[in-house]
Amino acid sequence: MFQGAFTALVTPFMNGTVDEEAYRQLIEWQIEQGINGLVPCGTTGEAATLEHVEQGQVIKICVEQSKGRVPVLAGAGSNNTREAVELTILAKKAGADAVLQITPYYNKPTPDGLIEHFKAIAKACPLPMIVYNVPSRTGTNVLPATLARIAKEIPEVKGVKEATANLIQISDILEQCPSGFKLMSGDDFTVLPTLAIGGHGVISVVSNILPDKMSLLCQAFFAGEQEEAKRLHFEMQPLNRAMFLETNPIPVKTSLHLMGRMGPELRLPLVPLTPDNLVRLKAALSEAGLI
Repeated sequence: MFQGAFTALVTPFMNGTVDEEAYRQLIEWQIEQGINGLVPCGTTGEAATLEHVEQGQVIKICVEQSKGRVPVLAGAGSNNTREAVELTILAKKAGADAVLQITPYYNKPTPDGLIEHFKAIAKACPLPMIVYNVPSRTGTNVLPATLARIAKEIPEVKGVKEATANLIQISDILEQCPSGFKLMSGDDFTVLPTLAIGGHGVISVVSNILPDKMSLLCQAFFAGEQEEAKRLHFEMQPLNRAMFLETNPIPVKTSLHLMGRMGPELRLPLVPLTPDNLVRLKAALSEAGLI
């Protein structure tokens, strides 16, 4: 289930509510372009400002529209273990194949606390689970030794979205975790190096606008076509940089708006790109032939 290019989907809004039509069209385009999996309600999907009923709605739409053609890995995490359980039950009811569980942010739990957090979720609602390690946002880094304990003690945990871009840490995870444990890159800049040392794929931001190229990069790598994978890696780097001109998902949602795929609406505290960065983003999209 967890191999290749998965898109961390943006959530389109219109007049303060989820734009279902634009969301369905985005999902359909992603699948048509060859994406391997979809991730609703992650960081890129502005899950932090979705109400629970909206989160259930967004996951259900994704499941309905994908029609089993690709797996749906739904964001269901929280820094409140009880809330993470509630969101995981909600994701299961909506039909998600698996859930993405961010490490608790702000609380800064100890390694034992992390393990108990994921155990509680798995016990309350058994469902395949990917741990999401993004210390730049959470303030907590799940070190390889802790992740190995989680993988061994909690059968529901099938892998990790590793967003440190630290290839030493990635290597240590692959070395220390059990055989079959899936490591998905959470950083578009280092997808190819991650695959090269044993990673299994990526949960990507840039694939919102380049689903074909990110999926082709993974496909080329696994087919042994290293030069083609490397070509695609370097071809995407300018847009990878553009997607992080400001806080994700501001640039990628703006890009989809400029491409005519949805409105530009964000939820506070996120605000539109600054004028200077909008000029830079338009230049990058134009150079790539996307606008």
